[in-house]
Amino acid sequence: MSSVIVTTGAQILRHTGAFTWSVLGQSELREQLTGTLLRDSPISEQKQLNLAAENLERGISLSSSSSLTLAEKLLLPLPHLPLSWLLLCLLHALCNRPIESALSLLRIFDSNKASLARSEIAPHFYDRLFSPHLFPVFGWFHEQRTQILSSSGGATSAKVLSKISQEQAAKLREVEREYQQVLDHNCRLLAVYFKEVLVNQNALTPPPLILKTLAEGAIVDDVNNTKDDIMQMHINAFHNGLHNPMWSEREVSVEFLSPRSSPSPIYPERVLKPQNLSKTSTTPFYLNSTAETEFSLEESLLSCSSDSEEEYEEKDKSIALLEPRESQIQEQKLTIFKQSRSSPDYPMADLDTPLHGIGKHAPPKDFVCPITSHIFDDPVTLETGQTYERKAIEEWFNRGSLTCPITRQKLQNTQLPKTNYVLKRLIASWKDRNPHLVPPPYEDTEAVSKSTVPSTCSKIGITQATVDGMMSELRSAINNLYMSEILQESEAAVLQIEKFWRGVNLGVDIHSMLSKPAVINGFMEILFNSVEPQVLRAAVFLLAEMGSRDNAVIKTLTRVDTDVECIIALFKNGLTEAVVLLYLLNPSTTTLAETAILESLIAFFDKKEEDLLKMCFKPKTAAVLLLARIVGSSEEIIASSVVNTLFSEKAFGVLLGSLGADLAKERIAAVEILLRCMEEDGTCRNSIADKAELSPLLETLVGATEGERFKIIKFFSELVKLNRRTFNEQILHIIKEEGPFSTMHTLLIYLQTALQDQCPVMAGLLLQLDLLVEPRKMSIYREEAMDTLISCLRNTDYPVTQLAAAETIMSLQGSFDFSGNPLTREVLLRRAGINRSSRSLVHVDQISKFSQEIEITPEEKKAADDWERRIAYILVSHEFGTLFEALADGMKSRNPELRSACFISATWLIHVLNILPDIGVQVAARACLLKQFIAKLNSAKDVEDRILSMLALNTFLHFSDGLGGLTSYTKGILKGLRELKRSSPLASKMLKVLVEENESKGDIWIHKELIKEDCRENGEVMSVICFKDKVFSGHTDGTIKVWTLKDNLLHLLQEIQEHTKAVTNLVISESDERLYSGSLDRTAKVWSIGKVAIHCVHVHDMKDQIHNLVVTNGLACFIPQGTGIKVQSLNGESKLLNSSKYVKCLAHVNGKLYCGCHDSSVQEIHLATGTVSAIQNGYKRLLGKANPIHALQIHGELIYAAGSSLDGSVVKIWNNSNYSMVGSMQTGSEVRAMAVSSEFIYLGCKGGNVEIWDKKKHNRVETSQMGTNCKVNCMALDNNEVLVIGTSDGQIQVWGVN
Repeated sequence: MSSVIVTTGAQILRHTGAFTWSVLGQSELREQLTGTLLRDSPISEQKQLNLAAENLERGISLSSSSSLTLAEKLLLPLPHLPLSWLLLCLLHALCNRPIESALSLLRIFDSNKASLARSEIAPHFYDRLFSPHLFPVFGWFHEQRTQILSSSGGATSAKVLSKISQEQAAKLREVEREYQQVLDHNCRLLAVYFKEVLVNQNALTPPPLILKTLAEGAIVDDVNNTKDDIMQMHINAFHNGLHNPMWSEREVSVEFLSPRSSPSPIYPERVLKPQNLSKTSTTPFYLNSTAETEFSLEESLLSCSSDSEEEYEEKDKSIALLEPRESQIQEQKLTIFKQSRSSPDYPMADLDTPLHGIGKHAPPKDFVCPITSHIFDDPVTLETGQTYERKAIEEWFNRGSLTCPITRQKLQNTQLPKTNYVLKRLIASWKDRNPHLVPPPYEDTEAVSKSTVPSTCSKIGITQATVDGMMSELRSAINNLYMSEILQESEAAVLQIEKFWRGVNLGVDIHSMLSKPAVINGFMEILFNSVEPQVLRAAVFLLAEMGSRDNAVIKTLTRVDTDVECIIALFKNGLTEAVVLLYLLNPSTTTLAETAILESLIAFFDKKEEDLLKMCFKPKTAAVLLLARIVGSSEEIIASSVVNTLFSEKAFGVLLGSLGADLAKERIAAVEILLRCMEEDGTCRNSIADKAELSPLLETLVGATEGERFKIIKFFSELVKLNRRTFNEQILHIIKEEGPFSTMHTLLIYLQTALQDQCPVMAGLLLQLDLLVEPRKMSIYREEAMDTLISCLRNTDYPVTQLAAAETIMSLQGSFDFSGNPLTREVLLRRAGINRSSRSLVHVDQISKFSQEIEITPEEKKAADDWERRIAYILVSHEFGTLFEALADGMKSRNPELRSACFISATWLIHVLNILPDIGVQVAARACLLKQFIAKLNSAKDVEDRILSMLALNTFLHFSDGLGGLTSYTKGILKGLRELKRSSPLASKMLKVLVEENESKGDIWIHKELIKEDCRENGEVMSVICFKDKVFSGHTDGTIKVWTLKDNLLHLLQEIQEHTKAVTNLVISESDERLYSGSLDRTAKVWSIGKVAIHCVHVHDMKDQIHNLVVTNGLACFIPQGTGIKVQSLNGESKLLNSSKYVKCLAHVNGKLYCGCHDSSVQEIHLATGTVSAIQNGYKRLLGKANPIHALQIHGELIYAAGSSLDGSVVKIWNNSNYSMVGSMQTGSEVRAMAVSSEFIYLGCKGGNVEIWDKKKHNRVETSQMGTNCKVNCMALDNNEVLVIGTSDGQIQVWGVN
């Protein structure tokens, strides 16, 4: 029972994909299709369609998703237009929506434009998807035409057709019209059927076909497309010579090496059929009647030679009235095809038996046809410049080829030109001069080519007759490969050729017989069209074997891009041996990346060696070399993705095995891949070091090229960057001792002739090998390596070399993380007291599976310390510290990477001078680097860099004359040390040495007036406060001003007056970073702080004048007009504390309020409980002037209170914990304001002067006069660097502290 042909959704999507990507890849074709459909669109819609098409083009060319989205929005409102469906089909394909793309394309076939869709829009899509279902329709049309033409006498050749009657012509026209209607209706039925298959995702039974017009009402329900019907039609076509399977696509294919396969083929789609010559062509070529073309070769040749073109056109005027133009063209093509079938084949030339007259008198190669290998008889030259025998190239075109056989370029015109008479006359002249060299006719060779191979050779030997027979069989197989029209014959020929290649020694060069371009093309056609695994493997094997021996074969294959794509597709689908051919073809890394071959290449490494064919070039070697080519790509993204895939697929086993491969090229490739892996993710370094076999690489090092040699040396250099010092030294011992020759001597020779950018790496490795034993007094290897490193570091003409030298010196310290990054910087920071995890150290949960966390054992620590001591001694002692001078120059470079590397190296070497014996380089080190480190300490933006500079300066302090050498630079480093005091305990130690031992701080610190602003129009300056980069001031007229300090100038950002009376106090809330202002107008305002202005967000009615304000935890504490302290929550509740005292000033810290009172008393009030504790009791005086506390500051653990002179002390200092007095300061001035910094106490006095006191020694350092007849009302410090002062005469002064 015949099975009905069922089309699956996968087949529909595959054919749709072929159509869409073909159109998307050809801008001219898109323009042509758009123009064709636009002409048939309504004029009112054409503007919108044009705009959608333009956006689609923009999306294609610029990869713009926004353009595609806009195009889709323009097209969706036009669901009734074929052009809208076509554009949506392409758009959905670009957006990876294949089902929607296919549905849009099928809507064109389901419309009244079905005929246009078949002929112009998607003819190949129609042939592949619709035609197999329409065989009954084609057969019906064929029968109708045959019946009409049979009355003319049987044969229907062109000469007989010209004699048909007018009645027959009318019937033919009617049949043609009805045939077009039936095709249109059935196309619409099938389009609906295909859409249902896509929507339901199930294979459905196709609908019955209509074989007559609906007017006649004849619907044939039992006519279905069956596989048996199609097979029978194919068989008939083979018998009539009308169908060539080499050029057709198989709808049913099998998965390579899988008996239970999916229907998708494993080869890339390649259809080389002639283009449609008529816009209305719908009749398939193979349905033309056999009777119409059955006339002899002689008759055809006679008609071609006797009739001129004009006479032939005159005779066929009646035919033009009877048949569509495309039918004439199809019959003419069929006639030529029949001639080629009835004419003898063009056998392959006997390449082992050349033309007669071998030698200098042999026929020139330009006289020989590359297809037939015989002297031209009728030469024609194509547009590509290649010349062929007319009959041979005609047969090539008749098979459907549109390319030149040699160059494989697509031809614009397949109409053969006139005979090349110049070449033909030259050949005739040569034949006249050399009649004895003219070869016999090739028909004799044909007879030989058709002979059969004798029976199997005897065990004793092969007779000459047997050899001749086998040679004849081989030639016949080669002819069948590239000349046969039947795919099965060509497939059998491939297997037969493979057998000859592998097994039988005929004493001839089979390679030369197979390497001709025509034969190579035959093999490629097999790869494009065959689905037999054995055949595909044999074809790939033969091409790879020939390509590995002859580069001309590879050149032939690379002339057409689709050949490379075909090989890639075969390899990705399981044909593993194709990797050899792929390597030989040498496609670009971009092509390989776009075809996503990497996963297949990595998966190939899992194949066992015994499962692969034995080939001249091993597949695994080709895979490693191909992978190295991708990894070595200049495109960083491609190489990075390759390395990441290697990690995930665990391919290191094969790559590590390739280090010991027989082929040196494979070893180098493995080195390149592994080296890139370590550079991309160094966590694999430990795994590589554990398993790598280094001896073969040491052997390869001797005979390698300059580039290969450097890759190996760099691989060794990267391999010894492990986080285990003992393991590093083991690998260094292997490198030093296991080579066939002295590795150190080899490196020394290479170093003397190496390129500049290679020298630092070589010198670094040579220096490490030399240090495997205790340093000797003299070593030629060490001296050469050190001279090279210093020379490279000073070579400003090669910045890359400078950087490599600096990084090499820095890495010699010997500490590395899991990724192989040097930890010199982190080690130095830890020694400076910075205890934190390094930024470059990976967390344990991020460490690759190749490495495990290693605990630092005492043995490892001892080995690391010993290595650091030895390498540092070599570096600093070379030529009495010459390296220090080179590093100092590098620290001045404009290259930030070079500056950083030289800085870290210099810091390390200066620091280790403490643990090395005095070798006389301390003076040189200080002379070269002291000023550099001081500049770094004061100007570096990175705090860590400043700490490292401090570490180096601390080393200078421990030199024998260190303190004396640094005294003159004390002012330059003191500021930086104070700023680093909180960051590193080392800063405190250095401060103690540099500062506390100095007699006078006045010699160290300078207070300089930066700017003075006159604000007298706003009255007195009552309050100032600094916050971030801004300064806020409050004035007696209720104005608040916002300033910014830039370039030693105060810039007014905002002036706002929302208080009606004096702003007595400004304070910044610690919780929400808002500004609070207190005023005598009985209000407190809350301000949000913007970038350039403040804005009032809330106003609180305090019901009393505010003289001093403190804000904390939602409470506002202020001094009212009367006694006590008023504490008011921001929701309005208030209470009075310390009601028996007239409070003059407030301070707050950690929930405690400190009060300075009118009677000189100082109290501490616990806000939560209201408990009052006395720090200093007040004095009750019935007569005389009172001594109020005007200023109160809390700084650290100390309480500072200042006011009028009382018992000789103006300022008193108490310990905050036990209220014990720890100091006092005496001055004759009355203090009205006070500010405390880390080093000084600033006292603003009533007479307008500011006294500066040493905070620790309690002695006056300096006195500055603000003005006359004024008093200092308020003071504020900004980061201990700027002092802001407000006075009673309306002046704001800014002082810099340097």
